[in-house]
Amino acid sequence: MTRFLPHPFLAAALLLVWLLLTQSFSPGQVLLGSLVAWLASLAFAALRPDETRKIRLRPAFRLAGLVATDILRSNLAVASIVMSRRADRVSGFVRVPIDLTHRDALALLALIITMTPGTLWVDFDRRSGRLLIHVLDLVDESEWVRLIKGRYERLLMEMFHQ
Repeated sequence: MTRFLPHPFLAAALLLVWLLLTQSFSPGQVLLGSLVAWLASLAFAALRPDETRKIRLRPAFRLAGLVATDILRSNLAVASIVMSRRADRVSGFVRVPIDLTHRDALALLALIITMTPGTLWVDFDRRSGRLLIHVLDLVDESEWVRLIKGRYERLLMEMFHQ
């Protein structure tokens, strides 16, 4: 049953939503809604991530504090850049060598970088382990590499036992 219908509650909920949206309980709508719910259940099963490992909480709390502080600082820095309309501001791309391999850790790093105003995760090449980010006010590339590897990647590796 689980191979044929991997997520029965999801499929039932989707069928119910389908029928409510179409406002029809005709046999054709029930059949079509069942087909859509079954295919969505199969698709969701294919997207299901691997089993997650337990993370260490101490580095997680330290990382949360650092990220909150960095987001606050970055908000102030971006606001000052926008308000001052400095002409000497240089934005650019930075390539960062990343040793992280755990998918959840990489996803969390992507969120951290993208949530921080003035920075954006652009690309990650898994083969070479190179991360490409865009920085609004790029002064020193090596400082960004040091920041990401020393503050974020190190704690993420501790969290995810890498």
